[in-house]
Amino acid sequence: MSVTDWLLDGDPAIRWQVGRDLTAASPDVIEDERARVEHEGWGARLLACRGPDGLWDGGACFPAAYTGGEPGQPWTPTMHTLQTLQLLGLDPASASARRTIALVAENGRWEHAGQRYFDGEVEPCINGRTIETGAYFGADVAPIVDRILGEQLDDGGWNCEAENGSTRSSFDTTINVLEGLHEFERTAGGSPALHRARQGGEEYLLERALLRRRSTGEIVDPAYLEFAFPYYWHYDALRALDYFRRRGAAPESRMAEAVTVVRSKQQPDGRWLLDRIHPGRVHFDLEAGVGTPSRWNTLRALRVLRWWDAAA
Repeated sequence: MSVTDWLLDGDPAIRWQVGRDLTAASPDVIEDERARVEHEGWGARLLACRGPDGLWDGGACFPAAYTGGEPGQPWTPTMHTLQTLQLLGLDPASASARRTIALVAENGRWEHAGQRYFDGEVEPCINGRTIETGAYFGADVAPIVDRILGEQLDDGGWNCEAENGSTRSSFDTTINVLEGLHEFERTAGGSPALHRARQGGEEYLLERALLRRRSTGEIVDPAYLEFAFPYYWHYDALRALDYFRRRGAAPESRMAEAVTVVRSKQQPDGRWLLDRIHPGRVHFDLEAGVGTPSRWNTLRALRVLRWWDAAA
């Protein structure tokens, strides 16, 4: 079985993206496969976990009545589940998506201070992800965009610890904000201020070769070389490259080291493995386990390399 056939033997969420990004399938085939996400496989299973109030596990960022004490962070509440549904490609125009977003807007409240879900809260890493899923699913998140543009740090990025006095940006926070700004720009239109902010955040990452400290040249975090899916709020080199690909950026030399990392992880059979699972409670596993062939990492790596190699 070829790698492409192996990918196409997977979930509808994989199949429609393979058709769009790797095989140039017809629009009708892509549309048909994408429509299946609502009713079959991982997408349908996640939607079935939704509560009658439209929320997952009763909470926004954390489960209802969460008191800690669990390994890792629970990934079952609304924010993380909506992000995963977006990554699966649930059609925003589908009945399930429209109903879900209406219920989340009505009932979702942030644990921080009870803010309405699509009003966001105070941390830019959370607000960046809320902008992205909100814009994707058609919610009005313009006020959060205005807030986050005013929170950009002098080095060009963002950091959730800024409210505690941090003046240096974070790779993790910055990629969450960039993905949100790009999705808002794509669906709702941009502005000169948004464009400048996005460029500043991208330059923050590129000046550091997507991986390294500007001060010492050291790898910021060895985990940035390990690819997980879902990635939730966590940064890694593949996520960064896939962001630049989606954004339509031109490949450039400062991305080359990260591309080399991606290419080095391809197995002799042409696939990529699941390097990491971010610990925490999940609705169900999307992959077989760390060290096993990963359809998600393989799909994402192949489309990044196709984008990169096309510019060579």
